[in-house]
Amino acid sequence: MTGRTIDVNVNLGRWPTRRVPLDEPGRLLESLREHGVAEAWAGSLEGLLHKDVAGVNARLADSCREHRGPGPRLEPFGTVNPTLPDWEEDLRRCAEEHRMPGIRLHPNYHGYGTDDPRLARLLAMASDRGLVVSLAMLMEDSRMMHPMLRVPPVDLGPLAGVVGRIPGLRLVLLNATGALRGERLRELVGAGEVSVEIAMLEGVGG
Repeated sequence: MTGRTIDVNVNLGRWPTRRVPLDEPGRLLESLREHGVAEAWAGSLEGLLHKDVAGVNARLADSCREHRGPGPRLEPFGTVNPTLPDWEEDLRRCAEEHRMPGIRLHPNYHGYGTDDPRLARLLAMASDRGLVVSLAMLMEDSRMMHPMLRVPPVDLGPLAGVVGRIPGLRLVLLNATGALRGERLRELVGAGEVSVEIAMLEGVGG
């Protein structure tokens, strides 16, 4: 293997409705090592539903430090929810206290759209701090969703216009290739420094 492999879409914690493979950090790191991954950007599954985002991010940072050693390096990507009070302080803590390289956003779980002015402000503030922003379009295949926890994918349509207005923004779209293809995908990637992660790419010609 040549180069340095980074997995940008790793999660720590337990999925709220069932056990999933590799939901223990030790087993996750073992699998990453077997696949030649040098670094993994880790979000917290607690960040989907918890309102105490500061606590979620502190535990994530502690877990990544606890499992730091030879082999794959876990880099914490803290949750920021711009619908909650003091989200600016959560962003500050991620950058200054936990020294995180980036943040992770879940608009569909947190109840805001990509045309929300709070998102534009968050992206601009993250860019100013040099943080990578990873935005998850969805977290679970609709066929696997619990009937009481059905969450639609994020509508990324308005996002290209937002990205084009924020210089220096580094945006990574997670689980986005299932529905985002063709001209919409080209427009968004062409709007700035936008990368697309392909974990949920499937189907004929995928």
